[in-house]
Amino acid sequence: MTELSLIRNFSIVAHIDHGKSTLADRLIQLTGTVAERDMKTQMLDSMDIERERGITIKANTVRINYPAKDGRTYVLNLIDTPGHVDFAYEVSRSMRAVEGSLLVVDATQGVEAQTLANVYQAIDADHEIVPVLNKIDLPASEPDRVKAQIEDVIGIDASEAVSISAKTGVGIPDVLEAIVNRLPAPTGDRDAPLKAMLVDSWYDSYLGVVVMIRVMDGVVRKGDQVKMMQTGATYRLDRLAVLTPAMKDIPELGPGEIGVFTASIKQVRDTRVGDTITTEKKGAEKALPGFKPAQPVVFCGLFPVDANDFEPLRDAIEKLALNDASFSYEMETSAALGFGFRCGFLGLLHLEVIRDRLEREYDLDLITTAPSVVFKLHMRDGEVIDLHNPADMPDPSIIDHITEPRIKATIMVPDEYLGDVLKLCQDRRGIQMDLTYAGSRAMAVYDLPLAEVVFDFYDRLKSVTKGYASFDYQISEYREDHLVKMSILVNDEPVDALSMMVHRDRAESRGRAMVEKLKELIPRHMFKIPIQAAIGSRVIARETLSAMRKDVTAKCYGGDATRKKKLLEKQKAGKKKMRQFGKVEIPQTAFIQALKMDS
Repeated sequence: MTELSLIRNFSIVAHIDHGKSTLADRLIQLTGTVAERDMKTQMLDSMDIERERGITIKANTVRINYPAKDGRTYVLNLIDTPGHVDFAYEVSRSMRAVEGSLLVVDATQGVEAQTLANVYQAIDADHEIVPVLNKIDLPASEPDRVKAQIEDVIGIDASEAVSISAKTGVGIPDVLEAIVNRLPAPTGDRDAPLKAMLVDSWYDSYLGVVVMIRVMDGVVRKGDQVKMMQTGATYRLDRLAVLTPAMKDIPELGPGEIGVFTASIKQVRDTRVGDTITTEKKGAEKALPGFKPAQPVVFCGLFPVDANDFEPLRDAIEKLALNDASFSYEMETSAALGFGFRCGFLGLLHLEVIRDRLEREYDLDLITTAPSVVFKLHMRDGEVIDLHNPADMPDPSIIDHITEPRIKATIMVPDEYLGDVLKLCQDRRGIQMDLTYAGSRAMAVYDLPLAEVVFDFYDRLKSVTKGYASFDYQISEYREDHLVKMSILVNDEPVDALSMMVHRDRAESRGRAMVEKLKELIPRHMFKIPIQAAIGSRVIARETLSAMRKDVTAKCYGGDATRKKKLLEKQKAGKKKMRQFGKVEIPQTAFIQALKMDS
């Protein structure tokens, strides 16, 4: 049983690639938590895709025992959090389980957009923050400039910032001492009824659902009957453990401690993140303030390339949804693509990660339709409907107006690229809210429509700034705008997988680009094919794919011109009939290419 004054709970927050996971590796290594022979880089990134992309996706926890210089042994609970904007919900819920944060800033890059976003989450959670300057072994590092920048931009005192190199191990003992001396110990009452917060849960094929908790008050022991306060379900604890990254069984968990339990729970859906766990008898009266569930913002359809893969796809999606509470899905059908699922994600990286995991872990070939966001349709009778898929849009005459989600985007960019960034935001219907400078870098705050951002905004931003810009956003509100549904017709048949919501002023250029692209992608048939973009019944762009034709006049030589004409007329009539009954085959690759359209 650990005394409260000897426990320190903290998370590591930073922008992408500033060295969070490497610092976690060094802390684990220096304290001997994992034997040298078992050590590997990015110890806490367990998924293949995390290791391959070099990013953290799931927040992971480890318990470290540290004999400090004052002669006492402290228990440190570390949570390594993701840095990418799509996984900000992982960060926010990890923050609630701990009392302090190490803010890691790259001494060569300085403060970035995501550094700001994550620090503000830590400040919101009333954390004590210790700034850590990483990568001081690099020749380009400027610790003094970055310290001044932390004070200017974030507004926290950086005079005692710890300078380290997580790669070489310089300064790591100072970090451990700073954690012990500068971060607060948790508070909690051992004799009060049990109150534990459910921080995370995941599915293990051997143990069932593994639930991670942070005990606030009271004590939980192996064999206890516990109750989930949100769902009212009760379970008996089979196993109680702490993660050192491997599970190590313990008899009880007291206030301030973080651990995991298993209780023969079958589905992750039964364990809601943010729920309060208490004992069945003499439990707590009032639940802890939970946190709001993650809201998916980007939707797209996932369809199997081979229709026979539908069942395996369903199984795979169900298994992934077990581990990822922020991923939602429902079944849908499409005339062009057959049966599939409409899935909700937190952003495009989240979408890519899920798609990669489905293709890699479950060996599936998938088609992803164009990502779209949720529009709200305000009907004339006062009803408000959420529109997830543009193909489901009702008759425009019964709609009063349409609102779309807007975001507040913070972009940090070196001065020389500022013009390009402002132009990009302007092109995407952005409204400038603020423009300030932190040293030689500009910080632009824009109000942008989410629909324009999910498509390829991040890629465009990186390319116009040669990779130097950093970008972070949060959803601000829904606002009315002049939005219309653009349909694509091939041979007068609408192709539902290609319909999209566009702004009225942009519709013609978007439609023109789409039909030109499709003209290149669809193979020629024996009859001519019109490809049109339309809003309602009005065609706004058209291209015609000419027919393949046989030279029917080859056998005529000399003689009267009417003979040639007669043969050509006959051919024309045949082509017309063919077009009436002919079906246009659009290959799968054409869909994928058309949806990757670069506006």
